[in-house]
Amino acid sequence: MTRGLRNNNPLNIRRGKSRWEGRTRVQTDAEFVTFTTMAYGYRAAWKLMETYRLRLMQEGKSYTLENIIHRWAPPEDYNDTTAYIRTVIRLLDYKVAGRQPLPAPTCKEGHKIFAKILAAMTCVECGIKMDEVDRESIEEGWKLAFGKV
Repeated sequence: MTRGLRNNNPLNIRRGKSRWEGRTRVQTDAEFVTFTTMAYGYRAAWKLMETYRLRLMQEGKSYTLENIIHRWAPPEDYNDTTAYIRTVIRLLDYKVAGRQPLPAPTCKEGHKIFAKILAAMTCVECGIKMDEVDRESIEEGWKLAFGKV
């Protein structure tokens, strides 16, 4: 089992100052947050997607897949960000250009798009296939983050 799955943290959110809702009382991983359930790991990912949207707007940048992944997996952290973007786009079952502006993850249209984006990012982060992604936990994470669809 990969680290992200073992930690119920499918997008490998690093430990930091945030005291995430649903994190385990005892953090067993020195680098990455451990959550009580996969749904709470996805809740944190949904919240970060909305935070990124707000920060990109403040910076005068577009809320695009390319800008999101540059922030999520920056090249200065030794990531192959370009390959990450290409892989996520390839895994999506519809066409999303890396520079196409995206709706907010909190709205109905954004929810549909980002559920697929988070599934594709899980594949990259955890080395699994799209049909192995726990989509029920993605949906539950959205409800925990923003309420009902």
